[in-house]
Amino acid sequence: MKTAQQWFNEYAVSHQHPTNKLIHWLAVPTIYATVIGLLWQIPMPIASLAEQGINWALLLLMPALLFYFLLAFSLGLGMTIFSAAVVTLIRMLEQQSVIDIWQLSLLVFIVMWVLQFVGHKIEGKKPSFFQDLAFLLIGPAWLLGFVLKRLHIRY
Repeated sequence: MKTAQQWFNEYAVSHQHPTNKLIHWLAVPTIYATVIGLLWQIPMPIASLAEQGINWALLLLMPALLFYFLLAFSLGLGMTIFSAAVVTLIRMLEQQSVIDIWQLSLLVFIVMWVLQFVGHKIEGKKPSFFQDLAFLLIGPAWLLGFVLKRLHIRY
């Protein structure tokens, strides 16, 4: 398995332009959150799991978070904290019942992906996930890597 730094170096190749980077700081964490939101309301086929508050988003977060922990403990911990914040926000929005989580998530997901493609048009390079789908998970960790470096935390 590649190291976090190897993944980040490959990802950085198509993320050099300052505008593209700025777009990614907004869009990548938002897309991560909207994917959780989109998965949140998919009905569980096993009623007993749903009754315990377990849903597809929570189940699919487990292998994603394991991937981050395998890259580096600090990345896994950071992504766990971010994921927990997203889940908390979704639970709060769910209680407001103003709009369905999936509708809000879908709308924001589409807008953020349009922004991402604008960023890559400016960059002049295709998004990394066209090379390897694992880069869909690397994007949020890549940004977290910058935060950890500022905090002088190794990954």
